[in-house]
Amino acid sequence: MMQRAHIIGTGLSVPERILSNKDLEGIVDTTNEWIVRRSGIKERRISSPDRDETTTHLSTQASRRALEMAGVCADQLDMIVIGTVTSDCQFPSTACMVQEALNAENAVAFDVSAGCSGFLYALNTVNNAIQCGTCRTALVVGVDRLSSIINWLDRGTCVLLADGAGAVVVTSNPGEGGILSSHLKSNGKFWDLLYSSDGNAYTPSILKGLSKKSFHLNMSGNRLFKQAIECLSSIAKDAMKHNSLSSDDIDLVVPHQANIRIIRAMADNIGIPMTRVFTNLHKYGNTSSASIPIALDEANRGGLLIRGKNVLLVSFGAGLTWAASIMKWTM
Repeated sequence: MMQRAHIIGTGLSVPERILSNKDLEGIVDTTNEWIVRRSGIKERRISSPDRDETTTHLSTQASRRALEMAGVCADQLDMIVIGTVTSDCQFPSTACMVQEALNAENAVAFDVSAGCSGFLYALNTVNNAIQCGTCRTALVVGVDRLSSIINWLDRGTCVLLADGAGAVVVTSNPGEGGILSSHLKSNGKFWDLLYSSDGNAYTPSILKGLSKKSFHLNMSGNRLFKQAIECLSSIAKDAMKHNSLSSDDIDLVVPHQANIRIIRAMADNIGIPMTRVFTNLHKYGNTSSASIPIALDEANRGGLLIRGKNVLLVSFGAGLTWAASIMKWTM
């Protein structure tokens, strides 16, 4: 009998420090009103080295919460797959660092680099392994500390980005439901819409001691905005069509939390009202690969994910990459 991948636990971890739009008014030429109108973001979380809020630490905390909910011990894990572009080290992978922290000695561990689509790429990898019979229980994490690669002089990006981690425990089960299908896309022709460049010297005084990497993010906002809407809408439609589902059959959409205008435009294009779209970017900002699993955990613990309901996950990121997954919730 065919095995399906079912999510049985969720967890999140975000830094303690809150950076509000009012705080940003003292860093760059911006206003709270401008940020909210353009993005929907009101505040975001920024990691602090003195609190040991590293990529590994955030991933480990989110993972422990997901494992606790699932009732799974770390030594039961067969795989740990982490989507991130801001590992603490160039190598080894964050997944191996988390494996050590959890004492998950029986798991194979590795990272996936797909920008903001990293979590869905990682989830697809685990789904394939479960369907092939090479994995029974896995941990999938999306994590990024975008504060470490922000150009704090660039108003167009520094107001959007933040830090955090989200995790899910996935298990093999022949029962009905779970992940119905996953869909991945990429187009390297548009790599220059969102990429990294050498150099990252300036740190605002309000963020003194911020842990930074030796490169910073560049974004072509207007062009990326249009591509994001088109790609998110098209892959969401593809996923629904593949499963013979209409927009009326989707009970909840959990999208990448990049920009409220992008999310609204996508929802309109696929015919799903915003009342059935989960958003939390107003308090977390864009946490890249972490945004979907963070949102999943909040929606799950908030009682919005109901057994037997269809959930659409959809994301878009650097590469360009975009992805969608539809699951029938079984927790």
